[in-house]
Amino acid sequence: MVHWKGGVHTELRLPRRRRGQNSKQTANEIVDAVRTLARICSDEVIAGALNRNGLLTGRGNRWTKEGVTSLRSHHQIPCYVRDRRQTEGWMNLTEAADSLGVSARTLRLAVERGEIAADHPLDDSPWVFNRCELEKKAAVSFVERVRRGRGGITGAAVALDKRKTSMEGCCLGRLKCLRHGDRRLHRPHKCDS
Repeated sequence: MVHWKGGVHTELRLPRRRRGQNSKQTANEIVDAVRTLARICSDEVIAGALNRNGLLTGRGNRWTKEGVTSLRSHHQIPCYVRDRRQTEGWMNLTEAADSLGVSARTLRLAVERGEIAADHPLDDSPWVFNRCELEKKAAVSFVERVRRGRGGITGAAVALDKRKTSMEGCCLGRLKCLRHGDRRLHRPHKCDS
C-alpha cells in the first residue's frame, strides 16, 4: 500500500519471488530452447541462435559459447555429441527433408500445417526433427501425396513449373493469367513483343 502525501492510498500487488529465485535468473523459455537445440547444435551455434533472436542472459549480456555451456551444466542438459545425435535420430530441417526425399520448404510447410511433428524453439533457429516422427504413418502418407503431385501447395507449384517450361519466353505475369484463366489480369511485359 502506498500512502501519498495528500491522503490518497494506492494498493499495489506484486508477485513474490519464490525461494531461490532472483532477478538475474535466465528465463525458463531460454532453458527449454537450449535443451531442444542441444540435440542438434554445438554451444557456439546455440549462442548465435539466442543472440539472433534478441535473447539475453539473466544479467542482460549477449550469449557466448561459455555462457551456453554454463547454462547447460547448471540445468544438467547434455552437450551436443554427433554420435548420440545419430543414434537418437535427431535431425535439422535440411537433413530431414533429404531423408524423406522432399524439399526443405515442403517439409516446413507440412510441419506448419501440423502434418508432421517437429520442434522450433525460437523464431530464428533450426528446426529439430526426430527420425521416429518421420517414420510415422502420417509422414509416410504425406511423402506419398507429394510424390504423386497432390501435396497441397507443392502440387500447385509443380503444376506452375510445368506450365512455365511448356511456354517459351513467358514471364510470371502471364503464368498468373493462365493460372486464373483470365487474360484481363495480364499486364503487358517486355516478353510480350
